[in-house]
Amino acid sequence: MNYDEIKKDANARMDKAVKHLQEQLRAVRTGQASPALVENMRVDYYGTPTPISQLASIGAPEPRQLTIKPFDLSVLGEIEKTIQKSDLGINPSSDGKVLRLMLPQLSGEQRSKYAAKVKEMCEEGRIAMRNTRRDLNKAADAAKKEGELGEDDNKRLHDEIQALLKEYEAKIDSVQEKKTTEIMSV
Repeated sequence: MNYDEIKKDANARMDKAVKHLQEQLRAVRTGQASPALVENMRVDYYGTPTPISQLASIGAPEPRQLTIKPFDLSVLGEIEKTIQKSDLGINPSSDGKVLRLMLPQLSGEQRSKYAAKVKEMCEEGRIAMRNTRRDLNKAADAAKKEGELGEDDNKRLHDEIQALLKEYEAKIDSVQEKKTTEIMSV
């Protein structure tokens, strides 16, 4: 790999880590109802674990309510069981066609628990990016050893990868702060 390829790879991998984290954080409960809370839950559909989003339309008609309307009514019971077994702590009500999930107000203890979960997930994202930095620094060192990079280019690349890591860690800090504020607001 040459200088530009390593730098481009660093940017792409760190950006991917932040996007993955943001996607995961969508499923963390806040004070508002969000279809992201249930859309990736997997339901046993004819022997295949399938995300709810592929089996039903999910809506949030009110701030504390979700509705799940399956495309195939035969899967309604399985969706209901999956939600009951989840860590959401919600018991869905069914009218035979639509599941309604009433999200209770979060207690202070629950808010703290979810905020801690967000912090943990963000730290996992930081660790993934540090691992990326390590891998790319090794790639830069290997390129130097093979003669593709000079000593100065290798040092500059290490510095740029470190600066990129700091930039993306700041993005994770921002994402964490925003999500924690969202959870803690009443």
